[in-house]
Amino acid sequence: MVDKESYLIGRLNSGYVGDDAAVVGHTLYSMDAFFEGSHFRREWMSMAQIGRKAMLVNLSDAIAMNAHPKYALVTVCIPPEMTTAEIDELMESMERTAAEFGCEIIGGDTIGGEKLHLSIALVSESDAPLLRRGLQEGDLLAYTGTLGQSKKDLEVLFRGEKIAPDSRFYEPQLRSEFIYEARPLLHSGMDISDGLYCDTNKLLDVNKYGFDILKNIDDDTGLSGEEYEMLIAFPKEHKEAVEAVAEKTNTPLNIFAKVAQNDRRFPCKSHHF
Repeated sequence: MVDKESYLIGRLNSGYVGDDAAVVGHTLYSMDAFFEGSHFRREWMSMAQIGRKAMLVNLSDAIAMNAHPKYALVTVCIPPEMTTAEIDELMESMERTAAEFGCEIIGGDTIGGEKLHLSIALVSESDAPLLRRGLQEGDLLAYTGTLGQSKKDLEVLFRGEKIAPDSRFYEPQLRSEFIYEARPLLHSGMDISDGLYCDTNKLLDVNKYGFDILKNIDDDTGLSGEEYEMLIAFPKEHKEAVEAVAEKTNTPLNIFAKVAQNDRRFPCKSHHF
C-alpha cells in the first residue's frame, strides 16, 4: 500500500522540505494540523485541553530542531454548535501555552465547518538547527522519556472510558531544556509523533543507513504515536556528555540502537484513526 503522506511530500520540489520545519537562514517555518476525527474527539477533551495540545504539538516541531518559537498563525474551523464561551476557552489556552515558550499568536484565519479543526504555522529562530540529516555510522540512537502511555490511553478512550487529566495523550512533555543544552553533542534528531519505529525509519531513510539493535523494544513502546519525546543520534564518544545533560535536565534517556551499514527497518504502521 502506498504511504500517501510520504507520496504527497515527495511531490514537492523544494530543497527546504524534509525536516520538521523548513530552515531559511536562521528562520524556521513549520505548520501542523490538529483535526477532530484524526487527532482527537471533542467528547474526550475540554476546549482548554484541545487548545493546549494543538499548540504543544506545533511547538514540538520547533523545539525538536533546537529552535526558539517566536510567532504563530492559527486557523480554526468552527463548527456551528460551538459557543463563544468555548471559543474563549480554546483561544485563551492556546495563547497561554504559546507564551510559556516565548511565542505569540499574531494572526490567522477562521472558517465555518462541521468539525473543529486547527492548523498552526510557526515562525522560529535558531543559530544551529538540529536536522534529520547528519547521521554517521556508529552513532548511538536514543529516545527521551518513557514511551507507550499515549497509545494505551488512546485505547482506553476508544473504549469510552476516562484517562488521567495529566495523561501524555492530553499533555505531551517537550524536552526544550535538554535539546537546547545537548545540541552541540548531537548529529541529528526529530520528535516522535508517528511512533519510535516509524520515526526511526524516517531518520534512517533520509541518511541511507540501517541499525543494529542494542536494547529490545516492545511493540507497545515502538508503535505508540503522539508521544512528542525526542529521537536523537550522537557519536559514542559523546555518550557520557549527553547522559550528563540528560541527568542535569531530569530527562530520562534510553539508548536502543547503533547506526550501521545495512537496510534494517522496524515494522511501521500509521497510528492515526
